[in-house]
Amino acid sequence: MNLIELLEKEHSKAQCDKIVKYVGRNPKRFEELVNVFLNGPYRITQRSAWPLSNCVEQHPDLIKPHLKRILQFVKKPNVHDAVKRNTLRFLQFIEIPRSLQGLSVDVCFTFLLDTHEPIAIRVFAMTVLTNLSRVLPELKNELIPIIEDQLPFGSPGYISRGKRCLKELTRTN
Repeated sequence: MNLIELLEKEHSKAQCDKIVKYVGRNPKRFEELVNVFLNGPYRITQRSAWPLSNCVEQHPDLIKPHLKRILQFVKKPNVHDAVKRNTLRFLQFIEIPRSLQGLSVDVCFTFLLDTHEPIAIRVFAMTVLTNLSRVLPELKNELIPIIEDQLPFGSPGYISRGKRCLKELTRTN
């Protein structure tokens, strides 16, 4: 199956599901999808983000060998919102290796603090940071005031997620 041809053909839920089914839990096919995602062209990178995220949600172990490259990629300027959104989305479902927690925190705070980013990107970043605060409790001291400061200006989606994250962040362990 030629992933680039599939991604060029159409961008739909059915096509996404077809790619996810093709990849399954096969590491070689997943690597092929990651390479398509990272090497473009731009429209193909954008379209491959959705199936990539769904593959990671179903089989989180597949992303481990590729996570550093993807985190570095998503930090680049002019990356499509779909790439950022789907990368942050899948980060919610995985245990981020210790060696990549710093990079993940940096990426997430960058997106969370940028009020020009779409709400979905910002709330996924907030959730990833909240998840990371379980293993890096010092994040709570920085994350709680940011969420509290932004809540009065947030959309309904941001407010809902913010309240949920604050509830978890302020729980005593």
